Amino acid sequence: MSKQQPDREQVPFWFDPLCPWAWVTSRWLLEVEQVRPVHADWRLMSLAHLNLVQRSGAGLSEEYRDLMEKAWGPVRVCAAAAEHASRSVLGPLYTAIGTRCHNQRRRDDPTVITEALAEVGLPDALVAAASSEEFDQLIRDSHDEAFNEVGLDVGTPVLRIGGTALFGPVIRQAPRGEAAGRLWDGLLLVARTEGFFELKRSRDRSVKPCFD
Repeated sequence: MSKQQPDREQVPFWFDPLCPWAWVTSRWLLEVEQVRPVHADWRLMSLAHLNLVQRSGAGLSEEYRDLMEKAWGPVRVCAAAAEHASRSVLGPLYTAIGTRCHNQRRRDDPTVITEALAEVGLPDALVAAASSEEFDQLIRDSHDEAFNEVGLDVGTPVLRIGGTALFGPVIRQAPRGEAAGRLWDGLLLVARTEGFFELKRSRDRSVKPCFD
């Protein structure tokens, strides 16, 4: 990860650690840091809060509802970690969790969170936050900062670019090097266009994110 510099644009990026599409986009943003004067500002959102509370679970299959119930755990641990240390720990912790959940395909492995906490030097006692509502208000406050602006008909990732909060980019695989920079340039152009709201195409259900 590039070293933060004062003249770099801070890019708020809201993520839920369980979302594979947000994970791919987050790895793209780290690539952008290497070729453009930007720095990722990691922030929390909650797919569980979005789907189970704000959308009242409407239209969810039983399988996806079960996944959303499980999604509370990782984001609560992230919130507890940020409160215990500082918000600057979210980037390293997200990488530690995401690498295990997505790259290593261990999403259902209960040791993932404990391992991730240890990797970034945080106490394993924080894993208890997964089943506690103690930090839910912190999650909601961070979540609402994004979704009050971008709307409830989207998901994650959400980032603020050029002063505008946007859903996406949803990409199957993270571009590398200058290709990552060019995607950033394009998003910056549309985000700074007065009156711009939406640019989208349907995603084939057979298309899965690529973590390699």
